[in-house]
Amino acid sequence: MPQTHDVVIVGGGHNGLTAAAYLARAGLDVLLLERDDHLGGAAVSAQAFDGIDARLSRYSYLVSLLPQRIIDDLGLDIRLVRRRFSSYTPDPRDPSRGLLVDTEAGPEASAAAFARVGAEADATAWSSFYADTARVARALFPTLTAPLPTRDEARALVADERVWNAFVERPLGEAIDGCFVDDLVRGVVATDGLIGTFTELDDPSLDANRCFLYHVIGGGTGDWDVPVGGMGAVTGELARAAREAGTTLVTKAEVLAIGAGIPGAPARVRYQHEGVEHEASAPTVLANVAPAVLDRLLEAGSARPATGATPSAGVESRHGTPPTDLAVPAVVRARMRELATPEGAQVKVNLLLTRLPRLRDASVRPEEAFAGTFHINELASQLDAAYRAAARGAIPDPLPCEIYCHTLSDPTILSPELVASGAHTLTVFGLHVPDRLVERFGNDELRSRLEAAVLASLDSVLAEPIRDVIMTAPPEPAEGATGRPCIEVKTTHDLEAALAMPGGNIFHGPLSWPWAEPGDALDTPAARWGVATAHPNVLLCGSGAVRGGAVSGIGGHNAAMAVLESRGA
Repeated sequence: MPQTHDVVIVGGGHNGLTAAAYLARAGLDVLLLERDDHLGGAAVSAQAFDGIDARLSRYSYLVSLLPQRIIDDLGLDIRLVRRRFSSYTPDPRDPSRGLLVDTEAGPEASAAAFARVGAEADATAWSSFYADTARVARALFPTLTAPLPTRDEARALVADERVWNAFVERPLGEAIDGCFVDDLVRGVVATDGLIGTFTELDDPSLDANRCFLYHVIGGGTGDWDVPVGGMGAVTGELARAAREAGTTLVTKAEVLAIGAGIPGAPARVRYQHEGVEHEASAPTVLANVAPAVLDRLLEAGSARPATGATPSAGVESRHGTPPTDLAVPAVVRARMRELATPEGAQVKVNLLLTRLPRLRDASVRPEEAFAGTFHINELASQLDAAYRAAARGAIPDPLPCEIYCHTLSDPTILSPELVASGAHTLTVFGLHVPDRLVERFGNDELRSRLEAAVLASLDSVLAEPIRDVIMTAPPEPAEGATGRPCIEVKTTHDLEAALAMPGGNIFHGPLSWPWAEPGDALDTPAARWGVATAHPNVLLCGSGAVRGGAVSGIGGHNAAMAVLESRGA
C-alpha cells in the first residue's frame, strides 16, 4: 500500500522547500523527495576546493527576486547585503579606462564616470532609462506573489505606454539603441537580457525582453544582493522552516514516475530510497523539477511507455525526444516546441584568489571594481559577435564575462585565516556558451577550452596574469604531488548532470511573461497562480512555472497558494 500524504513535493530545491514550509505551516501532511544527498538544488554552498576552508555559492550566487513577504511569512533569518557599486566595466577599446557605476555618486560624479569612457551623452540617458525600469519594477514586482494579472491589467499597472512598448512589445535592442550612443554603455545594459539566454537583442521572439524584465524588477528596485553566508544560508533557512513546520524531508530519494491517474483521484509517486522502491499517494503532487523532466516522469507513470526517455528524474538524453507538453505552461509551449529541448547558454567558473588582481585602469581600486558586477568584453558589438560565433559552433573570442566578488561584501564564507591572508573569491559567468557546443567539442574538451577562454578574457583587462593570484589547493599526500589551482568550471552539461536541468538551462526552459495572455484559462486556482499542468492533481512549483526562474521562492509560494485555495484554506 502506498504511503498517503496531503501533498508530495518532487525536488528539494529552494522552491520545493518554500512550498513545503507554507503547506506544512498550514497543517498539511507534506512529503518532500530529493534525489541528491542534500537539500537546496542549485542554491547551495560547497567546499569546492579540497583542503581549503571556503564555502562558495556553487551555482547561483546573488539574490534579487526573493520577496520580503516570503522571508517574513516563513520567519527566515536571511541577511542580504546591498552593493554600493553597481558595476565596473573596463573599456575593451582601451583597458586603461573603465566605467564605474557608483550608486552613491551624485550627478556630477556620475557624469564624470561616463565621460572617462567617452560616453558623456549617455549619462543622462542612463538615469532616464533606469527610472523607466524602476517604474516597471514598482508596478509588477508585487504581482509576482499574487494571482496572475492579465496582460491588460499588467499594462494598466505600468501606466506608461511608451515604457510598456519599449520593454514588452518591441525587441529590447530597439529600446537600448534608441537611448544610448556608446557601444560600451549599450553592452552593459544589454547583458541583463542575455544572462543564461541564447538570443539576439533584436530577435522578434522577445526572449531577451523577458530575461531583462526579470533581471530589473527584483524587490521593486532591480538590485541584486549578496546573501550573507552564501546561497547555502538561504536554502538552509528554508529547509529549517520546512522541517520545523513538520515536513517529512527525504534525501537520496530518486523519483521514478508520477502517476496522475484519472481526474479526481490521488496522484501516485514512485521513488527509490536506499535501494528500496516506495510509492506515495497524495491529492496533489508539486513538481519542483523542469517541465521537460516532469513530462518524462508523467509518461513513465502513465499506461503508455515513455519514448526516448527512461523513468528517472535525471536527464539522460541531451537532445532527445521533445517534451510532450503534458506540463509545459501554455504561455511557453510554442517556444518549447521551437527549441525542441531547453538549452542553457552559459559557463560558471568559481575562483579562489590569494588577493584581488591589479587592473590596467589605475584610477579604480580593485576593491571598488570587483565590489559590483564586473563586465568584461561586453561591448554591444562584442556581444553580437559572440552570439554569431556561438551560433555557428565556435567558442566566442573574446568571451563576454560577468564577475562578482562575494567576499568583498561578505567574508564569512572564508575561514578567519583566509580572510586575514587577503584571500577573495571570484564568480565568473560566461555568456553565449550554448549547450550545443557540448556536442561539438565533448564536455571535457569544452570545459578545458572555456576555462582558458575565461582566464584570457580576464587577462585582457588586468595588469597581471590572473593565474598569478589564483590560490593553489594543498597537494595530495603523494611523492612529487603538486597542488591544483583553485578553479572550478561548470558547463551546461555539468549543470544537467548535477541538477537535472535539461540542457543546463538555469531557468528550466524559456521564461514567460509574468501575466496571463489573452485566451489563457484562469478557471482553477492552479491556473490563476500560474502553476497548472494538464493534470489537475500535478502542479509546477519550480522555475518552470509562470513567474519562475532565479532564486526567488515565487514558484514554491504560488504553488502552495494554489493548493491552499483549492482546499478552501
